[in-house]
Amino acid sequence: MSSNGQGDGLSSKEAESCVEHFPFQQSDIAKFIMNYLVEEGFKEVAEEFQRESGIAPSANLSSLDVRFLIRETVQNGCIQETIRLVNQLHPELFNNDRSVYIHLQQLQVVELIRDEKIEEALTLAQTHFPEASLSDQVNIERTMALLAFKPSYQSPFADLLGQSYRQKIANELNAAIIKFEQKEDQKLSPLMNVLKLILWAQGVLEKKTVKYPKMIDLSMAVMDPKYLS
Repeated sequence: MSSNGQGDGLSSKEAESCVEHFPFQQSDIAKFIMNYLVEEGFKEVAEEFQRESGIAPSANLSSLDVRFLIRETVQNGCIQETIRLVNQLHPELFNNDRSVYIHLQQLQVVELIRDEKIEEALTLAQTHFPEASLSDQVNIERTMALLAFKPSYQSPFADLLGQSYRQKIANELNAAIIKFEQKEDQKLSPLMNVLKLILWAQGVLEKKTVKYPKMIDLSMAVMDPKYLS
């Protein structure tokens, strides 16, 4: 590694050489950005990016509105409506991913306990919990333990009643929908790791006050002009 006169670091020529030999094309990076926008539900930004880049999204953008609505129903604790919307969007999803279905039913039991509908909660638990996997047993036990406390929010497992737990299940369901809609792209997976590595490395270098050619635009591989000048 050569010196740049202001402390040890990577020279501009070395940086340009790294970019030239970067193992992914710009179109690959654009696909990664589009996938990120779709996964996070940024419909309008994804539509604009599609117009500018010509990159087609890996999923139908019209489904983002439904995904947003599905996420909202989970966050509001309306689990039966969530299940209805998912079945309308992708009727086979719950057959392919029983785990996320059980997690939704478990959250529905939590919501019934929150509303003090104990008999309904027990009936639902008896119907769906027997098919839960061993990895879900701990959460199921924690859910049923809520019944031992009145009010339930005084239970040591009251975190299940918090908004953050609804958010957790909403994120899990969103990821399951994305996985169902998108075909796996083996080329973009290592690309994602490379881009994450670039961001991590830049953070480390900045903490150590090392002068280096910071990449300020990952999609275009643009270096900071202050350094290159």
